[in-house]
Order: sequence, then structure tokens, then C-alpha cells
Amino acid sequence: MAEALPKRSDLSRLTSRDAFWWATGIEDTFITAPHAMTGRQLDEYELTGHYDRWRHDLGLMASLGVSAARYGVPWHRIQPEKGRWEWRHADEPLERLLEHGISPQVDLVHYGLPGWLERAYLDPDYPRHVAEYAARLAERFRGRIHWYTPLNEPRITAWYCGRLGWWPPHARSWKGFLRVLMAVAAGVQSTVRALREVDSEIVAYHVDATDLYETTDPTLAAEAQRRRDIVFLGLDLVSGRVDSGHPLFGWLQQMLGTDVDLQQLADGATPPEVIGLNLYPMFTAKHLVRGKGGKLRIAMPYTEQGLVEAVAQGYHRHFGVPMMLSEIATAGPVSRRLRWLGRSVAAVRALRAAGVPVTGYTWWPMFALVAWAWRQGRRPVGSHLVQMGLWDLDTELNRIPTALVDAYREVVAAGTSAAGPLRAAA
Repeated sequence: MAEALPKRSDLSRLTSRDAFWWATGIEDTFITAPHAMTGRQLDEYELTGHYDRWRHDLGLMASLGVSAARYGVPWHRIQPEKGRWEWRHADEPLERLLEHGISPQVDLVHYGLPGWLERAYLDPDYPRHVAEYAARLAERFRGRIHWYTPLNEPRITAWYCGRLGWWPPHARSWKGFLRVLMAVAAGVQSTVRALREVDSEIVAYHVDATDLYETTDPTLAAEAQRRRDIVFLGLDLVSGRVDSGHPLFGWLQQMLGTDVDLQQLADGATPPEVIGLNLYPMFTAKHLVRGKGGKLRIAMPYTEQGLVEAVAQGYHRHFGVPMMLSEIATAGPVSRRLRWLGRSVAAVRALRAAGVPVTGYTWWPMFALVAWAWRQGRRPVGSHLVQMGLWDLDTELNRIPTALVDAYREVVAAGTSAAGPLRAAA
């Protein structure tokens, strides 16, 4: 049986020379607020048929031989109303993962919230509600599940909810972005405290989006640096690291007023003990350029070379804790996905040989996802499938194995030898 993920008291195992965890996961974005124009909701489990096929899907997962899996639970279905709890969508799949000998890394919040939180993240009671939900779930699996992600990608959550306004609470400004991000950070801290009250052995697995901002335009150098600082801002807030010495402190005061209260976040600091890195060749590299009329534009060139190394090294310098690759895939032909699998695993070997503590690898998603544009679109689900997985989906949502299935099985079967030994820190 594959080696289980360590408990909090045993996290030193993450940096032992020959320990490594191979994983996979299923895309679990839940935006349950209907789109204003189309009425569509974005529930990836529903759109990909996972609610109906979860037993089959987890069987496919087990067939890979992975030791761990990121698995999201749909809060909006578990707590459809205040005070009413329906646990089937958590209990059944999490029990099945445990039966398969797979350690769940439970994804508690993946962008969307229950509809009864009318102001979403800006509801003043959000931190209390999310902490209660987390604690109730943790109680059901006390002593058996030890890894929980309080919230996937704080910065991207704030971007879509507070800057672009696509998702509730639909703010559309930098001020909105910062307000949502601070609320998210407070919710993460309350979640971690609640989890640890249930079980002190629980590991808070902070999963972060990663971006690499560059520019060749000297007039954009300062903005590129600001964007680099913003990449870390979510976890900096959670960690209580944003004080007068932080490079974005003045900007926060400018946007939110000089009385912006960071002390509460500092008092509730929950520094990360392990970080999950989400990165993709088609999204992570970002080049700042001037468009027509001198307007700032962000290009996203498809980049594979050096991507994993640059992201992991940057996070290691900033936080200095063990890391796992929590989402790493690419879209397109199977040949491209196979190439990226080989290159990204080779990058892990190089990082570990250099002493950078990358301790896990997650091919995510396991099968195709539905593009977020489906929510505001009109075409059927089959027209919005993004083939990024080990299995493809056809228009009937059948899971179609690709050559990546056997390729990933071989990598997983090789265990630590595929990832290479971790060089001891100097």
C-alpha cells in the first residue's frame, strides 16, 4: 500500500531524502450563483458527471497507484441552508478514498460558497460559517484524514470575486480585490484554528496560484514588481506578515485607508507549514506589455522551459517550507501532455537534487474539465470541454483513457526514484 501522508507532528517526513507522494485530483470549481444573463451555474462535479460517476472515477484514481488525492467537497450541497447539513457528498467519496488506501487532501472551499451567504466572502459572518463547516467535517473523519486545504488559491478567488466581478460579491476594483482578499485570509485563519481544535494533528495544506510576471518595458518594471509582490500577498496576509515593512503596505493603506486593520490578521497568523503550487504552461508566465494607446496588457505565452523550477525556487525563497505541486497539467493533444509530464517530472528531480523541498506531484485534473466560460455561454457542455487530463471526456462524458494513463502509472510505480532523492539542506 502507498505511504500515507504524514500527520502534523511528523511533517519532518516531508523533507526526508527518499519520501515523495504522487497524487491526482478532479477539478472542483463550484460557482453556484446563477449567471445574470444565462442563469447557468458552474459546478464542475455536475457538469462532468462526477456526482453520478464518483465510484467509477475513484476506482480509476486508485488504478493509478497514487498515495494521495486532492478531493473537493461541495459545501453548497453539504449545507444547502443555514442549520441544515447533508453529508452524503463528503462521507461517501472520502470513505471510498480511504478504502482505496489513498490519503485525501480535502479541498474545503474552491472559489464558490453556499448561496445563503448573500455577500459571499464579504459577509461579516463568513469566517465563522466556514470555520463551523470545516470543524464539522473534520470531526467526522477525526484521526483518519489529516490534510485539509482551507481555501484554494486565495488571490485568484479575490481576483474573480473582487477585481473582475465575475463571481459573488461582484466587486470590480483593486479596492474590492483587497477587501475580498483580506476577508478570505481571515476565513482561512478561522478555518485552521477550527481544524486544529478538532485535531491538533491536522495539516493545513495551503494551495496557491502561481504567476511569473516579467516585462522588457522599463516603464512597466515597477508594475511587474508590484504584481510579483501581489502573488504572495494572500499567504502573506494569512501568515500575518503584512506590516509596515511589507512592500505592499503603503498600497494597502492607499486603497483601504490608513486605518486598515492588519493587526487582527497578525494576531491570528497561521504561517504555512506546507504549500501546494498550482502552475500551468498556458497560464503561469505573464508578460506585461503596452497595447494600443499605451494601455497595460498582460500576455500569457505558452511556456514549459524552466517553469516549475522558477515557481518552486521563488516560493522556497519567500516562505522556506516544503512544497507540493498541487496542480500541474497542460491542455491540448496527448503528445503535448506526455511531453509536459516528462519535462515537469524531470524538473522535480532537478529541484530535489538542488535541495529545494518539492515533496509531491499532482497531475490535475485527472480528466477533462469544463471551461469556466460555460457559465456565461450558450453552447452545450461538450463544446466547453478542456482536455487536460490523463483521461479525456467525450461529449457523453465517458472517461476515455489516453496514453498518459499508463505513462503516469509508470511514474507513480517508480516511487521516489522517479522524483529523485532530496539533497539535504546545507
